[in-house]
Amino acid sequence: MNLRQVDLGVRLGPLVLKNPVMVASGTFGYGREFASLVDLNQLGAIVVKGLSLKSVPGNPPPRIVETPCGMLNAIGLANIGLREFIEEGLPWLRGLDTEVIVNIYGHSIDEYGELANAFKGIEGVSALEVNISCPNVECGGMAFGKDPDVSARVTEKVVKGGDKPVIVKLTPNVTDIRVIARAVEDAGADAISLINTLSGMAIDIETKSPRLANVYGGLSGPAIRPVALYQVWQAVNAVKIPVIGIGGIMSYSDALEFIIAGATAVQVGTANFVNPRASIEIIEGIRKYCLEKGIDNINDIIGSLKI
Repeated sequence: MNLRQVDLGVRLGPLVLKNPVMVASGTFGYGREFASLVDLNQLGAIVVKGLSLKSVPGNPPPRIVETPCGMLNAIGLANIGLREFIEEGLPWLRGLDTEVIVNIYGHSIDEYGELANAFKGIEGVSALEVNISCPNVECGGMAFGKDPDVSARVTEKVVKGGDKPVIVKLTPNVTDIRVIARAVEDAGADAISLINTLSGMAIDIETKSPRLANVYGGLSGPAIRPVALYQVWQAVNAVKIPVIGIGGIMSYSDALEFIIAGATAVQVGTANFVNPRASIEIIEGIRKYCLEKGIDNINDIIGSLKI
């Protein structure tokens, strides 16, 4: 068997990827930033940095802190805004031979609908990933994704407001991820992605002050991988739509754990800061694994966990 005989293609509802490895939103800019370091055409998909209706400067620094086996970030969803992305970022991305997924977030349910509508008929955008882990001003600052009813309402608004496949990104900071997963599935999501970061903080013992200006932030990296893997496995067994696994994936073996647990695809995040080529190496590692095991199609090992 040679390399060309391994089929790594996967399907996320109506969206087809050449391989199951995506780069996670917020860790890869808008794609162009990594063009001199990585052959972007080899990726299964690029998920661009989260976009809001208007540009956002984000939180003041310091807003990234290294932790044991991971990092805390409190970037504050800084981004260039919808209009600048469509006019300046998207035209360049259209020249790539890979799928482009736009991550969106709003401060109200109506804002999510506006964002979805703005991409209606826009070429070069393969799907929308809906971040429901940000503050919801309509519900007193609570994250949309912590309430199944609100999560469903956001999902429905995006599905009805746009014409792109919808992936809903879930927060792990909930009592039971399965309840939220089922709610967004019932509301029309084509797929779900999880997990987003876990809430955490760090303190400088000399100054007795938080190491993040925002006090707390999102924990990512290898430290959260076991939690992510467990929640992905729970979600896979709770819904019928495809699940995308995220959380501390640094190597091909990490990615395969999620795939064997039932994830149809994975996203690589924090690893991009450590090794810009991590996603490419993961794709190559998965391909090599399949060759060594005599596996012709990656779909043969999705959900192959033996219990």
